[in-house]
Amino acid sequence: MRIGVIGVQGDVSEHVDAVARAMREYGKEGDAIAVRRPEELARVDALTIPGGESTTISKLLVKLGLFDEIVRRATDEAMPIMGTCAGCILLSKDAGIQGEKTKTRLLGLMDMAVDRNAFGRQRESFETDLEIEGLPTAFHCVFIRAPAILRTWGDCVPLSRYKERIVLAKQGHLIGAAFHPELGGDLRIHRAFLELV
Repeated sequence: MRIGVIGVQGDVSEHVDAVARAMREYGKEGDAIAVRRPEELARVDALTIPGGESTTISKLLVKLGLFDEIVRRATDEAMPIMGTCAGCILLSKDAGIQGEKTKTRLLGLMDMAVDRNAFGRQRESFETDLEIEGLPTAFHCVFIRAPAILRTWGDCVPLSRYKERIVLAKQGHLIGAAFHPELGGDLRIHRAFLELV
């Protein structure tokens, strides 16, 4: 099993480390690699799109020849993808007025609409424990300039909310998280992601 982490911008090393730790902790053989080129993308079984700045990540995915291949593999091969924070925005089909203003090209893989920076700027970042469907105990969530999922439709299912806002959703082999599961030390969401591979 090889899990790729889009390595063009954002907290790439934290994601690579969290995926590698989750594989060790849950007895999965394989490795985690940063993905910056199409040939690296071709070698992975699943993909994580980290936080960062969604417009920048989108432009770099296009420039590096990764964007269309990610969409193709997710659609044609059901490649599992987990997007956190900016990655969650990119997985959505609708990023609202802010997405239109910045002309952010979305991967458009999940039936959900998001609000960029829904929880405020950097200084409004926070941590909290939330109930997540399928987990027996609360999960410690780290929100940094976080989006919120405004609504889901079709096969996209909300799994967790913070103050009535959806912050975690799943659609088949795709997971969108408004928070940063790689930063809280709890690897259970990563375990659920690895189970999709």
